[in-house]
This record gives sequence, structure tokens and C-alpha cells, in this order.
Amino acid sequence: MRDHYHLYGIGAALVDMEIAVSDRDLTAMAVPKGVMTLVDEPRQAELIDYLQDHLVASSRASGGSGANTVIAASYFGCRSFYSCKVADDENGRFYLNDLAAAGVDTPAVRPPKGITGKCLVMITPDAERSMHTFLGISATLSKKELHAPAVSAADYVYIEGYLVSSDTGRAAAIELRHQARDRKALTALSLSDPAMVQFFREGLLEMIGDGVDLLFCNQDEAMGFTGTHDLESAAQALQDYCKTFAITCGSDGALVFDGHHSYSIEAQPVKAIDTNGAGDMFAGAFIYAISHGHDYQTAGRFASLAAGKVVTQYGPRLRPEQHQELKREFFGSQS
Repeated sequence: MRDHYHLYGIGAALVDMEIAVSDRDLTAMAVPKGVMTLVDEPRQAELIDYLQDHLVASSRASGGSGANTVIAASYFGCRSFYSCKVADDENGRFYLNDLAAAGVDTPAVRPPKGITGKCLVMITPDAERSMHTFLGISATLSKKELHAPAVSAADYVYIEGYLVSSDTGRAAAIELRHQARDRKALTALSLSDPAMVQFFREGLLEMIGDGVDLLFCNQDEAMGFTGTHDLESAAQALQDYCKTFAITCGSDGALVFDGHHSYSIEAQPVKAIDTNGAGDMFAGAFIYAISHGHDYQTAGRFASLAAGKVVTQYGPRLRPEQHQELKREFFGSQS
């Protein structure tokens, strides 16, 4: 373990597999479009069987929303630590090796027996992602997986909103927020998905408690969480729950608030083929920038550049070398 981390994250550990599908496929499989749905392993296997002749859009990767963000931040230059739960199986070993390759530290514990979580990501021609997730052993992520020494060494902690769907995961998120506050670390939380806001709003309120320092969400999540019907009203209402925020708005860019001023961030003019991981990438790039001394407007512009890049290719992550290329493009030699 290192004596200083820019970022400590907690979230589900899921091995992702992406498959290109049509809207007709989604209808035939009764898959809700554009959201994450929790399923059991037989249901996931049923979908995979149905899709066995479809094109695999990207190779497997260590995923989960929080992991995508922490891995992105790490490749950009953050010293990072991630608490999650994998099983002692082939996917679990793959997952931990993938985190290590990205420079992300994890607790030095032997994984228990069980099944590592898996996420089937279905990408339609409009670049929308629809996810069916079998949490596996991630469903039992708990306070036991927190690593207090790493929390104490962190500038920021990042909490994945998907944890709200698990009683033990939600309790771990709440405990992490308390530990971060006691140790003077700043807290960041992502609302993660419109379905989490729709079905687990009370649990998200528990996780937020008396407020977090930084909240990430997209426009639909912001309006759903605050019960508003436009971006301006949602942005105003969010200030009751956080000191600062970043709201992503797809092709309309983003809105960031630094506690004093709001900034409209332009989207990158790109042709999107896969929006999976765009919000995670935005958060990872944003945290990298603010943890390295940049202001919110600059962080928003850099995060928009990174998110714009990731949606032009399949998979929720950039290739390792692409992170440095983006830093040189945006920050120049001073990155």
C-alpha cells in the first residue's frame, strides 16, 4: 500500500462482455432499453444463449461503474485504490490482474469461493447500452471490504451508486462516507443509472446522508432524483444534496457547478457507436483533473474530451496509451 492516494473507490466487480444487438432483439428478449437490470445467473445465461450468433462488440474487461472510473483516473495519473469483491475463480483472477495492470491497488486478501459478477452489455445501433447484470459475489460486498488505511491516505473517495441495490453494499457506502469525513477526505458519489434513481431513491438518500462534496449524474438521473422536469431546476435542487456536481447531458455536453459558479461544457463533435462507460470515463477524467489542481471548468472540458473519445469505440474503457494521448492533446507538455 502507498502512503498517499488521489482516489479511493468502492463498487461492484463485474466482468463485462459487450454484444451488438438490434432493437428487435431487445424486444424479443424483453430487455428494458438504456438501463441496468439485475438478473440471476440462469436469466443471464438465457440471454447469452439467445445471442450466441451475434457479434461480440468488445473483449471482456474488468468493469462495474466504479471500477471503470477508478481505472480511468489511474491511467490518467491518479494513485488509486479500489475495494470490491471477486470470487476465487477464473474471472476473479482476471479481474484483479486487470486492476493491477492499470496501477490500481486492492486489498491483499484471498478471494472467497463463489462466482464473480458478470455484466452483459447489449449495444444497439444508436449507441445506447442496455445492461443485464448478475452480481454474483459482488452482492455480498460489505463493510468488511473497506480498507481504512487506504481511506486515510486518500484525497477523494468515490462511491458507486449501484451499491444502493444491495443492503450490505449500501451499508458499506454509508460507512465509507463516514470514514472519509473523519479522515478529511472529500466524498464523490455517482447516481449511476436512471433505474437506481427510480427504484432506490430512498437508499441513495441514505448513502448521501447530510451531503457529499461532489455528485456525478446524467440529466435524466438529476431530474428523476430531484423530481424536476428541466436541467436548470434539477441543478438548483441538487445543491441541497452536494456542495458541487457534474451533470452530463450526452450530445448537449455537461453542466458543472464548483460551489459558486456553473459552467456549461460543450460536447465533443463525434460519431458515437457505444455509450457504455461514457459517464464513468467523464467522472474518472474529472477527478484526475481536480485532484491535480485544475478548476472545475477545465476539469469539465477535459472530462468531455475523454468521454467523447470513449464513445467512438466499443467498450467502456480507453486503451492505456490513449489516456496519455488525450492528456497531451488537452494539457500539452505540462500534463
